Formats: sequence, structure tokens, C-alpha cells
Amino acid sequence: MTRGPTLPAHRLPCLPKPLDAFNVAPADEADALLRRCLRNPRWSRRVTAHRPYPDLESLLAAADEAAYDLSAAEMAEALAGEPLPELPADTYSAAHMALSAAHAAYESRFGHTFVIYLGDTPPNESLDRVLEAIRSRLANDPEEERVTAAEELRRLARSRLEAHLRGSGPCGSAAARGATSHNATTPGA
Repeated sequence: MTRGPTLPAHRLPCLPKPLDAFNVAPADEADALLRRCLRNPRWSRRVTAHRPYPDLESLLAAADEAAYDLSAAEMAEALAGEPLPELPADTYSAAHMALSAAHAAYESRFGHTFVIYLGDTPPNESLDRVLEAIRSRLANDPEEERVTAAEELRRLARSRLEAHLRGSGPCGSAAARGATSHNATTPGA
């Protein structure tokens, strides 16, 4: 039995890369995405206004630069919108109480939410790392802590932005086809 001609392999259409989509999105959509990364309107407008970005590293560098330029009042505004770092679901209630007390002491001393970038910290170590950092940073003077909190907030914003745009790999990869991973359950992210 003879078969007919072989058809070419089916290829998925090449969808826009997340960075390309970000570059051409309406300004209000790009601004909304950026505000989920760092809650400051001047920062998000500045990063939006400098589009298009040739690559993810250029975008992240611009986001870093814009974060470094925030005034103390703008930093306070961004910090006010930050959630507390999350704990793993199976954390004991005593740990929640210890963390709540540490947060209260921190907020009383510095007037804003404690922020920390946990990066690749395993979930089972996040509580210890957060408590250790709060206790350590409570010894900072207010100016030193403002600088530390600003750096942690910049790192959080960078991490969030990178997670939103992680799929900017070559066309045809799973990431470029829309299988992006949002690390919403990462503590502090």
C-alpha cells in the first residue's frame, strides 16, 4: 500500500515574546503590570516611558535605576503598599505569633512594613530567615534601615518583573508560547 505525500510538521504560530508584548502594550497596561512589581506611580511611569527595551536585562537595569532614584516619600509610598512576607501553610501558630510580634516591633520603630527579598530561600527556611532579618534590622538606625529597605524593595521589584517577563526566550520555547510561571507563592515575592 502506498501512502500519499508527507505533510510538513505542524508548527505552532510564533506568539509575541512577553518582552515584545510589554514594549508595545498601551502605556496604562504596562504601567499596571509595573505597579504590581513596585507600588509607586513615578517608578512605573518612568520605566514605561523608556520603552522599547531591546532585551530583558535592559529593562531590569532601567527598573533598578528608576528604583534608586525614588525619594524618601516615594519609597514610603511604595513600602506602604507592600504585603507582609508569607509563611508556609504548615507553620505553627507560635511561629505566626513570633512573626507578628517582630513585625509590630519593626513597624513601631520604622513606620513601615518590613520587606525582604527571599530569593532562592527554601520555603522551610523562610520563617527563620525573616525572623533573623527583622531582629537584625531592628538594630539599624532609621536612615540605615531606609537604605536597607529600599534595596530589598528594589530586589523584590526586579524579581517580580523578571517573573512576569520570564518567557522572553526564543520563539517556540514553552515560555515564549505563554507557559510563563508567576511565582505568586514565593514568600516575599
